[in-house]
Amino acid sequence: MAAAAGKAKVVVVGGGVAGSLLAKSMQGDADVVLLDPKEYLEIPWAELRSMVQPSFAERSLIYHKDYLTDATIVTSSAIGIIEDAVLTADGQSLPYDYLVVATGHALTSPGSREGRIKEFQRDNGKIESSDSVLIIGGGPTGVELAGEIVVDYPNKKVTLIHRGPRLLEFIGEKASKKTLDWLTSKKVDVLLQQSVDLGSLSDTDKVYKTSSGETITADCHFVCIGKPLSSSWLHDTILKESLDSKGRVMVEKDLRVKGYDNIFAIGDITDIPELKQGYLAQKHALLVAKNLKLLIKGSPNTKLSTYSTGYPLALVSLGRNEGVAQLPFLTIGGCLPGKIKSGDLFISKTRKQMGLNG
Repeated sequence: MAAAAGKAKVVVVGGGVAGSLLAKSMQGDADVVLLDPKEYLEIPWAELRSMVQPSFAERSLIYHKDYLTDATIVTSSAIGIIEDAVLTADGQSLPYDYLVVATGHALTSPGSREGRIKEFQRDNGKIESSDSVLIIGGGPTGVELAGEIVVDYPNKKVTLIHRGPRLLEFIGEKASKKTLDWLTSKKVDVLLQQSVDLGSLSDTDKVYKTSSGETITADCHFVCIGKPLSSSWLHDTILKESLDSKGRVMVEKDLRVKGYDNIFAIGDITDIPELKQGYLAQKHALLVAKNLKLLIKGSPNTKLSTYSTGYPLALVSLGRNEGVAQLPFLTIGGCLPGKIKSGDLFISKTRKQMGLNG
């Protein structure tokens, strides 16, 4: 599939942790184009720390141009895929020999890095000016945000409401229980099996009614529920038959999209039955980079590496110094998992992986 003249053309759609690492790993070996509506890579596991400490975002928001020194960056969105090109919202047609779809979950982040930093500053101002905060959603985002707030602002009243029967339902019950115990020890009110009508939310109206009729008073709120996959645009492309009933892209074990020899999908958008976590998306990226290099050199499909899911690992930060870790055969809480993740949130490691100073 290599281009007749020059290097093979590789188009990567999506500049999150998977797409960005794939593009960086392929520059030099191919004519790489990264298509992303943002001018920067955001290290997502630093988002919540940046809400309580906006200066943290200076290291976790990385201009694409800083790590892609030998690739083309197109700041736009994909709106179509045909057999040999990706069509963009700003009217371009990007030809490809190989395509990698890495659009993950739908985000509404500003296109500019400066705009994203201003968002963090606004969120921080909202927290600082409030005596009480309501967090809606008890998954990793809601739990970690609650942890960041109660550690940095111990005098603020934090309420967390979750529609499920336990926190962090994506991991084991033991880890959920340790997390609940930690939050309640910090005087966080945790309301389970309840919800709030998202359509009626307003920071000006500081009284919130739950599905069970309970009333919560809070100066501000943050919605921390799961975001939909960014795959609806694929319904009008050649990959429309490659989506499962949940909108995930169906892939083979070598991470090629089912039915295509030259199109891959990586990260959260895939139908791989595993937890959707950043470090796994990075594993996808490195495997596909390896496979692309083999294909470009003319290796047969039988030589491609395959991906296998591992034991579900999870590290959830609880403020600056503590956390909960689910490891093979062991669940631990406290300072040890905190030392692994919570202090730096793997920012230095991720920056170095992208070829930058930690």
